[in-house]
Amino acid sequence: MSISEEQVKTALKLVKYPGFTRDIVSFGLVKSIHIDNGHVKVQLALATNDPNIPAAIKNNAESALRAIEGIRSTKVLIDIHAPPAGAGTGMATTRIPGIKHVIAVASGKGGVGKSTVAANLAVALEQTGARVGLCDCDIYGPSISLMFGTRERPTATEENKIVPIEQYGLRLMSMGFLLDDTSPAILRGPMVTRYTQQFLRQVEWGAIIVTTPQEVALIDARKAATMFDKVNVRVLGLIENMSYFMSPSDGKRYDIFGSGGGEREARRLRVPLLGQIPIDITTREAGDRGIPIVSEDRQSPVTKEFVRIAKGLRERLP
Repeated sequence: MSISEEQVKTALKLVKYPGFTRDIVSFGLVKSIHIDNGHVKVQLALATNDPNIPAAIKNNAESALRAIEGIRSTKVLIDIHAPPAGAGTGMATTRIPGIKHVIAVASGKGGVGKSTVAANLAVALEQTGARVGLCDCDIYGPSISLMFGTRERPTATEENKIVPIEQYGLRLMSMGFLLDDTSPAILRGPMVTRYTQQFLRQVEWGAIIVTTPQEVALIDARKAATMFDKVNVRVLGLIENMSYFMSPSDGKRYDIFGSGGGEREARRLRVPLLGQIPIDITTREAGDRGIPIVSEDRQSPVTKEFVRIAKGLRERLP
């Protein structure tokens, strides 16, 4: 029985890169496959300084290949390169000195309130006793500088490192601090990567998905969660923003965007629903004034929900 290259690739797709949910084929590590009368030789290439990684891949790949019917012998060769100096391999992590946890706030779509959630959650975490920095990685539409009410320009050290802005007990970095209100950030792919890496080096991520209750937002939240899963990023939970509106005139609750969507999606993703943030006029007004509501009014129901979320996150993080 002849063995096809497709059979070999299918077998190799069962081999995960150590520590990741993605396989070595989708990572592009397979460079060549040679089949000769049941004898299979596979050439791989990867960049790592960890000798345990190629050893594990070689053993797992050869085991997967031996399961193919009609196989006579297997040989897996790995060409190992050292990662470029100062750069990650895309399959390894380098921690930032002094930083224990990095949490990504994401949604998969615009307009769901990521910046508002990120700003207030950062302040809430600081109020629980954590030392917090907030990095705004939105290159084209940064808004953190507006939400924290400062147009201060960052300075640089003698080593040419950016000194973050300090406001409300947080350290902040955003492209908004480097531009004026009318200057667009016209950046191409490599420049975006360079600025983002300069703001925040590759680290071990944890992610929070922000959504609104309606299905159109949940679909994009689902895509974001799937993306994080593929790159082995732990999703810490889901926050439902604009969850409902409490009318100040009659005290009634109005589910403007529907109800229960965040809870259903959290169950589907098998992650906790961290909290439900209502649509709130004072929260919007505080953000426009450059004062996150969590910093301005500690008795606000929105503040109390953000603090509850922050305490829950600290309990979940090691």
